[in-house]
Amino acid sequence: DKPEDKRFYATCCIESEPLYVKSVDRNSCGQNATDVPCQKVFFYFYCFLRMDIMYQYVKRVLDIVIAVLSAILLSPLMAVTAIAVKTESEGPALFKQDRLGKGGKVFKIYKFRSMCQGAEHTGSGVYSGADDMRVTKVGKIIRATSIDELPQLFNIIKGDMSFIGPRPPLTYHPWNISEYTEEQLHMFDVRPGISGWAQINGRKDVEWHKRIELNCWYVDHMSLLLDIKILFKTVFKVLKNEDNVNNGATLVTDDTKAETV
Repeated sequence: DKPEDKRFYATCCIESEPLYVKSVDRNSCGQNATDVPCQKVFFYFYCFLRMDIMYQYVKRVLDIVIAVLSAILLSPLMAVTAIAVKTESEGPALFKQDRLGKGGKVFKIYKFRSMCQGAEHTGSGVYSGADDMRVTKVGKIIRATSIDELPQLFNIIKGDMSFIGPRPPLTYHPWNISEYTEEQLHMFDVRPGISGWAQINGRKDVEWHKRIELNCWYVDHMSLLLDIKILFKTVFKVLKNEDNVNNGATLVTDDTKAETV
């Protein structure tokens, strides 16, 4: 028989055991299709191709492996950064802050401190732009290069975060967890990330309602290919220092008042 005379259709039936592959021979006129048992490895391979089923598990393994290796390779840079932060201003090298994670659970996010000690209790409590007087000289450098985010490798190892995912919001900004709509809460269905879909689509220029909408879109479309795309675009944006400064209102309330965050 010529190859074109036959066509095989494979269907993985995951509802019962054992697993079957259904084979249909176009030349077997009038004959019933036969169910052929196959190894479970085909099921796992099929699920690997269907990233929406398996990727959430594969992603966690990749996160741990890459985070551990990155922490080891970048340890000299992190050590130098910690010394520079401590030398310039009083206070700890690391800044810890409550953020909302998967399921709305509060966790401590780690960053290199880029502001003077106690800055979160001064002014609006959030970064307000390139001319923010609370930012130290070292802080300006590590913010511009995103080196301040490197301690979040340990958040990933702990399981609080992922490399790619919705950026974790503050517990009080843009609003309390109780004020998120049911649709907006969808962004908390996955681990938050160091970078995400909203970050490569405007980052700090995006108004919060739109930012959350982008985060929810990511949750619905999460895949290996999408994460790779976000990763590469993030690297380019960091190298070009794009969208790293607030240029306008990023929280617009119902009464049209705007707050720069």
